[in-house]
Amino acid sequence: MEPINSTNGGADQVLVEGHSHAKKVVFNRPKQLNALSFQMVSRLLELFLACEGDHNVKLIILKGKGRAFCAGGDVAAVVHDITEGNWKLGAEFFRIEYIMNYVMATYSKPQVSILNGIVMGGGAGASIHGRFRVATENSVFAMPETALGLFPDVGATYFLPRLPGFFGEYVGLTGTRLDGAEMLACGLATHFVPEVRLSLLEEALCDANSSDPAIISAIINEFSQQPRLKEKSVYHLLDIINDFFSRRTVEEIILALEREAVNTNNGWISSTIKSLKAASPTSLKITLRSIREGRHQGVGQCLISEYRMVCRVMQGKVSKDFMEGCRAILLDKDKNPKWEPSKLELVSDEMVNRYFSKVDEEDVADLMLPTRSNLPAHAIAKL
Repeated sequence: MEPINSTNGGADQVLVEGHSHAKKVVFNRPKQLNALSFQMVSRLLELFLACEGDHNVKLIILKGKGRAFCAGGDVAAVVHDITEGNWKLGAEFFRIEYIMNYVMATYSKPQVSILNGIVMGGGAGASIHGRFRVATENSVFAMPETALGLFPDVGATYFLPRLPGFFGEYVGLTGTRLDGAEMLACGLATHFVPEVRLSLLEEALCDANSSDPAIISAIINEFSQQPRLKEKSVYHLLDIINDFFSRRTVEEIILALEREAVNTNNGWISSTIKSLKAASPTSLKITLRSIREGRHQGVGQCLISEYRMVCRVMQGKVSKDFMEGCRAILLDKDKNPKWEPSKLELVSDEMVNRYFSKVDEEDVADLMLPTRSNLPAHAIAKL
């Protein structure tokens, strides 16, 4: 492995295995479940741009060391910055991360992400935008942000509404966990390869010496399987999910679920209601609106909107739920956040609108995305 300079107690947070025509990029914070630090997103962006300009590099393989691909962004560091009175340091982290997401979404070369383990939050942003996403029997996907007083970001407002029906609303609002078979079924993953075959797959990809997506796909297909959905998989409930999560407002979604709960002893209904009622009311409302708007926007528009939203979240002027959620779930771990506002009906449309408006501070500009040229058709379609 070629070491990359970074600050992680002397250890390297991103490792790169150099092949003449394939770059294997490895997240290397296993004890932190490969949570993305500022150094990591900066280095990833630098690497992807450098590899795109290197005619010798044909593809990038992205993976994680340990039992996680990547469990999300390092929000503890962001919370520390906010506590110290400097939320703008956190804004800089998200700015670099979102630009990285955009580069991945519009990348001219194949990105193959090996999702062998936990894929949450920022880990989804670093992989789902890429051309190929390989799930395994160890994959666990979730966007758990509403339980933290945040919202599904990193371009999730683009990819969640493009899942079948209203499955994206369900996944984004409830933070439900999906396994590898479910990821493949709904389109979050493009392939499913058993863990025991991954090393052979990586070897074959490195030997391919090709950027042709059809050739890369054919190679991954050689190692792929069609997994069976578990009997109790939520994906079997897609028709029911579509009925509930197509409702216009969060209040209407919960009301419909509660009416159904009266008539049936359905474990999925009760657990879904419980998840929604445990989440930040403000987060639920801004999440639903952002997913609904993202259905009709390009990935760049989604990321620009998300950056406004995340800056508002960190400012804490409308609600301080992000700080409270991180306290309750990640720091004190009492799992008993005191949301404010505490009820959905107390979150007004005017409050929601503020999250989508330009940040009213002179030195905080809107997200500026790099101009992308010579893009393949699949990337142009996302713009």
